[in-house]
Amino acid sequence: MTLMNRRSFKYGIPFLLAIVGGSFGLKEFAQLRYTFSKKSTVKEDIKRSGMEVKDQKESSIEKQYEKLKDMDLDNWEQVRGPRPWEEKASA
Repeated sequence: MTLMNRRSFKYGIPFLLAIVGGSFGLKEFAQLRYTFSKKSTVKEDIKRSGMEVKDQKESSIEKQYEKLKDMDLDNWEQVRGPRPWEEKASA
């Protein structure tokens, strides 16, 4: 049998080339998506959404612990928020 008539050469090598070549091609197309995408920062997105960000003062873990230490975390009630269709109907 010649090399060209073997099944591994006839079907296996083109299959492996398609898989490896496809991964490199897909990488290039994905890179184009990120290269030409509109870049914005998180702060710009928050400003556009209308939410205001309070100035976050530096807080340490100890300060956060002091706030949580005084709260009663064992007694709480679960409250379900309104669904989008319920919110429109009540408004």
